[in-house]
Amino acid sequence: MKRIKMTVGQAIVKFLNNQYVQFDGVESQFIDGIFTVFGHGMVVGLGQALQENPGHLKVYQGRNEQGMAHAAISYAKQNNRRRIIACTSSIGPGAANMITAALTASINNIPLLLFPSDSFATRQPDPVLQQVEQPNDLSITTNDCYKPVTRYWDRISRPEHLMPALVNAMRVLTDVSNTGAVCIALPQDVQGESFEFPEYFFKKRVHHISRRLADSREIEEAVNFISESKKPLFIAGGGVRYSEAGETLQTFCEKFNIPYAETQAGKSATKSSSPMNLGGVGVTGTMAANTIAEKADLVVGIGTRFNDFVTGSKEIFRNPEVKFITINTSEFDGSKLDANPVIGDAKLNLDVISEKLSSINYKPFYKKGEISKIQMEWKKERETVCKAVYTEKDFVPCVPSWTPEIIKDYLRDIGGTITESNGVSVIREVIDDDAIVVAAAGSLPADLERIWTTDVKDTYNMEYGASCMGYEIAGALGSKLAEPDREVYALVGDGSFLMLNSEITTAVQENAKITIIVFDNAAFGCINNLQMGNGIGSLCTEFRYRNDKTGKTDGNYIYVDFAKVGEGYGMKGYTAKTSDELRSALEDAKKQTKSCIIDAKVLPKTMTEGYNSWWHIGVASVSKSEATQAAYKNMLNKLRNARMY
Repeated sequence: MKRIKMTVGQAIVKFLNNQYVQFDGVESQFIDGIFTVFGHGMVVGLGQALQENPGHLKVYQGRNEQGMAHAAISYAKQNNRRRIIACTSSIGPGAANMITAALTASINNIPLLLFPSDSFATRQPDPVLQQVEQPNDLSITTNDCYKPVTRYWDRISRPEHLMPALVNAMRVLTDVSNTGAVCIALPQDVQGESFEFPEYFFKKRVHHISRRLADSREIEEAVNFISESKKPLFIAGGGVRYSEAGETLQTFCEKFNIPYAETQAGKSATKSSSPMNLGGVGVTGTMAANTIAEKADLVVGIGTRFNDFVTGSKEIFRNPEVKFITINTSEFDGSKLDANPVIGDAKLNLDVISEKLSSINYKPFYKKGEISKIQMEWKKERETVCKAVYTEKDFVPCVPSWTPEIIKDYLRDIGGTITESNGVSVIREVIDDDAIVVAAAGSLPADLERIWTTDVKDTYNMEYGASCMGYEIAGALGSKLAEPDREVYALVGDGSFLMLNSEITTAVQENAKITIIVFDNAAFGCINNLQMGNGIGSLCTEFRYRNDKTGKTDGNYIYVDFAKVGEGYGMKGYTAKTSDELRSALEDAKKQTKSCIIDAKVLPKTMTEGYNSWWHIGVASVSKSEATQAAYKNMLNKLRNARMY
């Protein structure tokens, strides 16, 4: 047996260079590069190996470990999970910074390979700089915090451990039913230790991603359920995108006249223009989708986890006789809502089910024109929302407790009159059809899922599994690295921008043009709505100066010039306080070759709202506020009809 003597760091790099995936007969390199913020934990270990002989791996310089890992998540998502960028960090804070990203990846079933450095395996210099010490267990390090948020975790305390660890890491990263974050903790002394690795460890490995046909009994039950249903509703989740089953689903539903809705992860897998596409469903859903969901007697979830936003906290499916089918590669997700599962690939199994339904000439019982009528009603509502322009005379905030005095304060201090829904519609009108939009937390996901339309595949990149503030800008960078020939836009609230904007520098460094549109409403606006809509006063969610008289943060609004912040990073900056100014800025930004930032001053409380859905939150059961008391009673009423599992 031939052996090769090299360090653990060098072995990692050589191994990563030889990993491939194959899907539908197409073979591609799996790991394209590695993000890093070098620190003392690995700069002379794994860092030495990357400097000496990186192979094809491109080394990217991150600025914040969470940000670079979010960029890696977006890169994997934009490549439909078949190409990834790994990440490495120092020990201590560097390692801890990536834990949020690991959570985000695992929730969303996105492959993310992490190599956080670790304390010394020998413990000779303990406590080494940045090492956390647990007196009751010296084996515990910061990296143990990854265990609850990863799909595979290992620590390489001896060079020999590396081989089974990396093989298992690849198993999980290429597992369509159980992928997510993988953590391989690397003690800094072990990274530099050498070992005679067997040559076969570095052979070319092609990980075949198969399309699995479900058990015949599961398919027959699904066909029976659908054939017996009168008003079925299909819901397209992220699994439709990653299976590349969008065209199959759209054809299926148009053929059988079955309406379908989208989750945030499933949006842009099919065409928005399909007459059967109702748009988003649930808490951030459209009036059309939620109207159909209310009376559906069968719900077929395809590649969805059925989270509480999709199901309206299990309350929007109000037909007492409603049944559920899931088509999912994951048995865990397939069992949700007490559904009849079809465990396997979305595209393959939809084709089989379609053939069987065709053989019995199945047709649902929707009345002629029923679906198109609901679609037209939503189209009119959508147009009204998109055209909403602020005028002092007829402005009605979505939270009634937002008084005219507060509006005047905002206009005095910030001066923007763009309504959020109109701002989104202006962006949709101006940018290219094949441009990619990236967003995450706050009220923007609701506006985008409801009113954003696209007929171009995989142009909608929304992180809404963890609803992680700070994903937007890093995610735009990741999408741009994956799709360098497309324009990429990050739609981000001012709160998210302030949390994590560090990867702008990496975008500038890589000459990866992204356009950031900051929706500045001087608040954590979504959560402020949640407070005030449930009878709680505005407490530390608006961005205001502390008032010397009251001692509270209820003074003047804080004006931040985000355009100047972007210019400081090397971007071209614009400030827009009206819809026309936003349109002009977008038109000019399209002509630029470098990254741009548009500071859009958006009037608060002007997002889309409601549409016959409900979200279960922990409302106080005892309160002096009448509005809170009313919200608690409403919660109890909704829970009476909501499913419990």
